[in-house]
Amino acid sequence: QVQLVESGGGLVQPGGSLKLSCTASGFTLDYYAITWFRQVPGKEREAVSCISGTPDDTTHYADSVKGRFTISRDTSKNTVYLQMNSLKPEDTALYRCATRECSSSGGRLLDRYYGIDYWGKGTPVTVSS
Repeated sequence: QVQLVESGGGLVQPGGSLKLSCTASGFTLDYYAITWFRQVPGKEREAVSCISGTPDDTTHYADSVKGRFTISRDTSKNTVYLQMNSLKPEDTALYRCATRECSSSGGRLLDRYYGIDYWGKGTPVTVSS
């Protein structure tokens, strides 16, 4: 069964860190671009970071997370990670990964469908004291 599964979310205090995982099953992630999104009820979905397929592994970040979040890939674990540091209450959201490309535009990321469209169900992140 082809799927993406996110994990690693939770409750953290402002200034804390979390590392999210996006693990694929049923296919090899290596050659696929992956984008991390976050969703808050009543607000537009936001792409926060993406990584292109290997071997390029080019990364992009939305201005809202640049300098705080780091995306990376571990091919041996068929997993893409999102390391989140210096978390703020406004980072609270459901974080989902998907097989989407992205590009930077005016401080935001624009995602693009490139032929396959797999989405995970998400992992919740709450930043609160």
